[in-house]
Amino acid sequence: MAQSADDARADEKARYDALFAQGRAKRRDISEAPGNPRDIPENDVLWHETLPGSWGWSRRVPRGQSLRIAATGPNSGVSVLLYNAADPTERFNAGDTVKIQWSAALQRGRVLFSDMGRVLASITDDTFGHNDALAGGSTPLSNEQKYGDATLRSSRGNFILLAAKHGLSKADVPPCLTLFAPVAVDAEGRFVWEGEGASAGDYVDLRAEMDLLVFVSNCPHPLAPGDYNPSPVDLTVWQSPPPAADDFCRTATEEAVRGFENTDPLFR
Repeated sequence: MAQSADDARADEKARYDALFAQGRAKRRDISEAPGNPRDIPENDVLWHETLPGSWGWSRRVPRGQSLRIAATGPNSGVSVLLYNAADPTERFNAGDTVKIQWSAALQRGRVLFSDMGRVLASITDDTFGHNDALAGGSTPLSNEQKYGDATLRSSRGNFILLAAKHGLSKADVPPCLTLFAPVAVDAEGRFVWEGEGASAGDYVDLRAEMDLLVFVSNCPHPLAPGDYNPSPVDLTVWQSPPPAADDFCRTATEEAVRGFENTDPLFR
């Protein structure tokens, strides 16, 4: 007798749960991730800029340096894209980043994967703790639906402009990671905004694990409540210390270890 659709789904769920539990037993607890000093030593700061609300920014960040994105006021979304600077056809893959790590909770201690299974960056600190790789950034359509004005700057629009500046096209703009975005999934499978966005002083540190081309868009997440009034964010590139042998991001999961095994040979 053929297996029913419900039974098939139940079998798939049981297999998923078993694999998840097997992997979880080998993972380091996220509470072990040490974070970084809130005040970056002045001698380590390489570059600093304030990005106004609604604007975009791009910069090359070499392997071993870190980018801190810090809220200067209430903030409901800063979208980020990462590319391999040596070959921008390799870029951030939101789906793989979530799938490989068995978690959509991309916070301190997690890593960001490319579409080649390599690690682009590590989240070495995150004082807010809620970042979204599921719903994507704002678009002209989402701005029209939410604010009644499709001409407002959007993350999609900013990323297309930034891509053009670096010889890329809109086809090279994949789904992004949006920081300071407490997005969850409800019982009906719908994306929902839970709680408040970031406050002044909240920050995320991204350590470059390869030479990166980084795009940042300071536009509200499409699910964020309130008016369109994004506050500026501070962007600081700083020289992070070399990762230790037991660096949390590099050793927290078997998946991360394999990702770095794919990445590090590029720089030997």
